[in-house]
Amino acid sequence: MWKDCKRKPVPEVETPVCITGMGVLSPCGNSPDSLVDALLAGRSGVTLYPGDESLGLAPAVVGALQEIPEWGLSKPQQASLDRCSRLALAAAHQAMGDAGLSLSGDQGLQAGIAWGTGMGGIHSLEDAYRQLFERQSQRLRPLTVVMAMHNAAAAHIAMAHGLRGPSVTFSNACASSAMAIGEGARWIRQGLAEVVLVGGADAPLTPATLRAWQAMATLATPDPAAPQTSCRPFAADRSGLVLAEGAGALVLESPAHARARGARIHGELLGYGSSCDASHLSHPAVDGQVRAMTQALAEAGLGPEAVGYVNAHGTATRVGDQVEAAAIAQVLGNRVPVSSTKALHGHCMGATGAVEFIASLTALARGRLLPAWHREQADPACDLAWVAPESRQAPASSVFLSNSFAFGGSNGVLVARAGAGDSAASL
Repeated sequence: MWKDCKRKPVPEVETPVCITGMGVLSPCGNSPDSLVDALLAGRSGVTLYPGDESLGLAPAVVGALQEIPEWGLSKPQQASLDRCSRLALAAAHQAMGDAGLSLSGDQGLQAGIAWGTGMGGIHSLEDAYRQLFERQSQRLRPLTVVMAMHNAAAAHIAMAHGLRGPSVTFSNACASSAMAIGEGARWIRQGLAEVVLVGGADAPLTPATLRAWQAMATLATPDPAAPQTSCRPFAADRSGLVLAEGAGALVLESPAHARARGARIHGELLGYGSSCDASHLSHPAVDGQVRAMTQALAEAGLGPEAVGYVNAHGTATRVGDQVEAAAIAQVLGNRVPVSSTKALHGHCMGATGAVEFIASLTALARGRLLPAWHREQADPACDLAWVAPESRQAPASSVFLSNSFAFGGSNGVLVARAGAGDSAASL
């Protein structure tokens, strides 16, 4: 039966897809440039959370934002949004401003949003539970449902910026925003939209969420002497991930749309690959990651030799890093410079793919490679071409791979080229 079901060809418009706007909120900085400045200098956004004995919460290291730009939201408006949506709106507003894009009326009909989140409005949901069970209250906030739902951020962004085309929220754990970026680019290639705002946000730093991750025994052990160095991706002494919050947003446009308005181009999205391990909820598989990377390169029409840098998923778990190192080596060998920026900003969960993609694009546009920090103790099982912290090495190519590999075996890989030029006129 299934062998007779053939996929109909989908007409595609010009490729690659143009990246014309970026916005980011992270523990290391609230703009692409401030984030990359911190990553190049080794300034960590990771801090020590003392714990809470009454909740059974042990001390932990976390990546928390120092502030959230509110871009004119009133206090009542802020109060009606979950923290996740506030981060999302701030990053999206920054990206749209960077793109110089303002849509009104029917202009928004060809503008969509593809957004990612792993945990959605977890703050609102946890507040509701505490209201019920700690305070024994019979009353909950009337807006609890719409604050907690996973597509709340996408809805608020669409309303704020007049995005009236396709709107889809992707919730694939740590790969959520990477998949949102890749799928949003496909909408443009298939002619479903001319503009797509893509990215993701997560705000998982709540007591219950931290306690749940501690129960899973996957969080980094705080270094008492230097808590900010506790996240050590691919190092022999790595002990686990650092839970963090953040948001990243990008404006994608078709070359024709970008040309028509003389848009500035930050880079080009060339390819996207996705796969599922279909083997284990929390133990990744080399073959699934290899397939996603291979698919992304194939869609970009590139061979391994074209890649100048890999931003690894690199969460600093024992098994996860070893599996990813093996997958990268299988696809690219051990010649391509690699690093994981989670060493400094932590794991932003559903936002991490977008945050790291923006960091990679921004650094390569400057002609710099992002260093692999906190690898003083090398792991021979992770033998790749790590970018040394003191390196001033320029990338051999502006093409990079950005990996996002999630619990559930969901894999998303993006291939892009940084620095396409000052404007789209030459495309």
